[in-house]
Parts: sequence; C-alpha cells; structure tokens
Amino acid sequence: MSRNQLEEDESLLIEKVASLAVTEDIAVKSVGDIHASGDESFDKKIVENKNVDSSQSDKAAADGSCERFETKENSPVEGFRKERNDGDVAGTQTKSRGGAKNIGGKISSKKSSLLLNLPENDLRHQRLQELAEKLSSGKFKRVMILSGAGVSCSAGIPDFRTPGTGLYDNLQRYNLPQAEAVFDVDFYRHNPRPFVSLARELWPGQSVHLPTLTHCFVRLLEEKGLLLRNYTQNIDGLEVLAGVSEDRVFECHGHFRTASCIDCGRSYDGNLCQEKILNENVAPTCKRCGGLVKPDIVFFGENLPPAFFPLLEKDIDALDRDGLLIVMGTSLEVMPVAAIPNMVERGCSRLLLNRELVGDFADRFVEKSPKLFVPCDCDSGVRYLCRFAGWESELDSIYNEVQK
Repeated sequence: MSRNQLEEDESLLIEKVASLAVTEDIAVKSVGDIHASGDESFDKKIVENKNVDSSQSDKAAADGSCERFETKENSPVEGFRKERNDGDVAGTQTKSRGGAKNIGGKISSKKSSLLLNLPENDLRHQRLQELAEKLSSGKFKRVMILSGAGVSCSAGIPDFRTPGTGLYDNLQRYNLPQAEAVFDVDFYRHNPRPFVSLARELWPGQSVHLPTLTHCFVRLLEEKGLLLRNYTQNIDGLEVLAGVSEDRVFECHGHFRTASCIDCGRSYDGNLCQEKILNENVAPTCKRCGGLVKPDIVFFGENLPPAFFPLLEKDIDALDRDGLLIVMGTSLEVMPVAAIPNMVERGCSRLLLNRELVGDFADRFVEKSPKLFVPCDCDSGVRYLCRFAGWESELDSIYNEVQK
C-alpha cells in the first residue's frame, strides 16, 4: 500500500471515529492525542461535552480504572493505571464518559467459583446460550475481540495504584515528579531507571504471570478458525504466551518483544534488550546514535502502531452480520479504541463480558438488540460461554497446558 493510500485510509477512519465521538456524547480532554499525531482535522471535529461533570472524571481516575495517559490538570500520563485494574494501557487517547471501575476478577482456574451477577430468571442467561450455540454451530463466521486489563487480573499482574503494593508506590524511591512520568518518553531520556525497574516487574515470560482462562479462550477461537483479531490494550503479551498467533493479536499499545531507539528509531534486538534490562538492570543504548533504547511500548508523545488504522478498518469491514464482537475487561474510555464497538455494522452481535456496564450496552435484556451485557469477571464469562458451546473441556485442556 502506498503512503498516500495509507494516509487516505487513516483519514477516513479518523472521520468515522470523530463522528462517533460527537454522536456518542464523548468528553474529550486532549483531542490532539487521538493517535499522538496532533491531527488538527480531528481536533476540529470533537469538542468537549460541557455537560460532563469533571469531578466525576477525576473520581473515576482516582478509583483505579486504568486508562492510559489522560490526567487531571493536563498531566501527561494519568491513564496507564486505569486498566491494570480496569482495562487499558494506551499511548494516545481521549476519554469517553461512563467508564467502569474494577473490572476483572480473581478467577484463575477451573477450580475457582464461577460468577455471573444475574438473577436466575434473567433472560440474559438464555441470550448468552443462544450466542454460544451460534458459535458452536458455525453461524458466527468470525469473532473479533476487544480486551483490556480485566482479562489479565487473574494472572496476578499488580495494578498501578493500590497503596503499598501498586507498581507506582514501588517507584517512589526514584523521586519521580509524578508517578506517571515513568511512561513519559522525555523523562525516560533523562532518567531511564524507573522504567527499567518497572519493566523488570512486567516483562512477559518470566513464569511469574501466566495466561488466564480468558487468554486461552482467545487461542481456542483461533484453533476453531473463528478468530478474526484480538485488539488488546494490554502490554503484558499474555495472548501470545497462551499460543495465539502474533498476526491474530494486535497490541494497540505495543509490546516487549521488539525494541527501538527513542532518538533515531533504529530497531534493536528484542532479546538483547531483554537481557540488558532483566539481567544487567540497565537501559540499552543504540549502536548507531548512542540514544536510549526501550521496548516498543507506546509512551506518551508517541504514535500508536502505524498499522492500527488500516488494519482496524479492514477488520471492521470483514465483521459483518455473521460476526461477533466480544468486549472484555475494558472501561471503553480511551479513544480511538473505545469507538470500536460502535464502528461495526449495526446488526453485528456484540457481547460485553465485564464487571461493570460500559459504553452504550444496556444493563438489562433488550429484545432483538444485537448487544448483550453479562456482568461477570472475564474468566467466568468465557467459561460459561464455552460450557454452553460444548467447548469447556477444550478450554480446560489449553489452560492446563499453558499453566505448566
């Protein structure tokens, strides 16, 4: 694809996101950050909704619902915390209203208690079973997943804000100007030690944090030929560790597998970067320009991965009325990812497995609606779905394999 065509495709998708942001009453506090490019055309299309109470936004931020990098008072990186408890790790974002708090759960294996917060006579039980039967019968041809940090809670990944145990508290010895500065690219250039310390805690594949039942469900969908794509807002890499093919996972906010120089952009061997950070406790330096190297995680001030917009547009076109969109463990507060559920075809089935209601899903059964919200932790939700589909033993088999 030519550069001009790529720019045209991205522009069209930005138009769609902007339109949705206006029609869905989205409150934008940093409109220039839609994909960290300062796109003026997008700035002109989205305005801050003055009816949104800023005190509510501040309260949601303080409650640990972890969207990446939006702050009160223009602090550059409020949000990385927001979806370690609740969902997202974003490098570029605007925030929509009505985010959830404390999505996720503690269910980590088939022996844990199941949790669906529904009355026994709630018609959503029946609707969930109908969706599962469409999965198992092949009536759904494609499944796209949008996931946030709630899918990784049961892996034991610590959140960022819990007093005394949160990762930010553990960084206080570095006297950061603010805890979120650890994800600021300019601060990293000045002092990489806090991020190096944090990366040592978070780096995937250390046998500390293993894939959850939900990650195994994503792999199961791929094995059955149903997975179109998993758009994840996490940087923990647990989908790939669970055995999902890299080309079926799009990590919207980057990952640890590759690295590059923050100054000249030259690629750096990911394994060598891992060795430097984990074994030598230092930030690597670029052999060409001497600049600092970091894993390819989206920091504040950096663009989303360039493939995001064209790939998303392609997948949305492919996810027609025969498809299913599953949204899990996210507060749907970070744009443009938050717009995805409303960008698919109107008749496309959409399933929200979350502790809290987010987006424009309804907190009740709505006859003939393509949208279904099931209040649950992610692991319980996928277990029930697989049980209804007749796939539970296959799910457990994958889980037992990845936990070894």
